[in-house]
Amino acid sequence: MDVKQLTEAMHRFVRSKGWYAADSPRPQTPRNLAISLSLEAAEVLEHFQWDDRADPDIKEELADTALYLLQLSSVLGIDLEQAVLEKLETNAKRSWPAPSPAPKDRK
Repeated sequence: MDVKQLTEAMHRFVRSKGWYAADSPRPQTPRNLAISLSLEAAEVLEHFQWDDRADPDIKEELADTALYLLQLSSVLGIDLEQAVLEKLETNAKRSWPAPSPAPKDRK
């Protein structure tokens, strides 16, 4: 499945729940979707709060994050696939400073 097909599947699911209806208790506005995206991304981070290894349940949080990203970009009329390709091209032309050496132990 490509990005467009995933986006269509996401829209089918949201429509089936009635969340695109004007009187929905979960209005799918850009603001609400951006907030939901941020919350789901925080849930990804939560998996690493006390341990460097994530448990297998992180896949659900990653999927939720991806779904909100697909929906937000679609609602905003952004071709996410094209945006990613353009960003990769931009990043390929950038350079980043070399990392600083680790500080020596001070005792």
